Amino acid sequence: MASIFDDILATGARKGQIPARTQQARDWYREKARQQRSAAVYPDNIIRSSTGKAEVLIGRMYHFKYDPKTAKTLPYYDRFPLIFMVGPAKGGFYGINLHYLPPQLRAKLMDGLYDLTNNTRYDESTKLKLTYDLLNSASKFRYFKPTFKHYLNQHVRSKFIEINSTEWDTALFLPTERFEKAKKTQVWADSRKMI
Repeated sequence: MASIFDDILATGARKGQIPARTQQARDWYREKARQQRSAAVYPDNIIRSSTGKAEVLIGRMYHFKYDPKTAKTLPYYDRFPLIFMVGPAKGGFYGINLHYLPPQLRAKLMDGLYDLTNNTRYDESTKLKLTYDLLNSASKFRYFKPTFKHYLNQHVRSKFIEINSTEWDTALFLPTERFEKAKKTQVWADSRKMI
């Protein structure tokens, strides 16, 4: 079974953008592909908006493959979102997709988000204490506005890969975005305007 990381590499090769240029990046991709094959985290287990219970993993970073319901009418979309889970939403969940920012703005947003960690151990227990209201309330988080997205469970096309807190910075700067219907430079220009 191909993983989302295999898909990313394949689409990157077709577009001439091989995302894994360094040995460290290639190793990271291989490990994530291996984890996905054994992962058991499916969309319905992430956030259950109807009950508000169980396995709500708000504040964790995830990578997954997505096919939006409104793909035909959207000006563009990311097929491989890299998100911090924000909370439940009707039929799915809210997340901040870091791919909608160019790398330098991702870093600025991440600097602010590190202030929201629940601890400084940076291990499997570390997560962000995220809410929309909190993100919207402070100027240091202003870069989040173009990244805030509503994802529908039924349009997630892969298992979720959780990115450990020790790997957040690595994942942040790997070029795994795969925008459809527009080049990333256009997406990033639109995001700058929104900020």
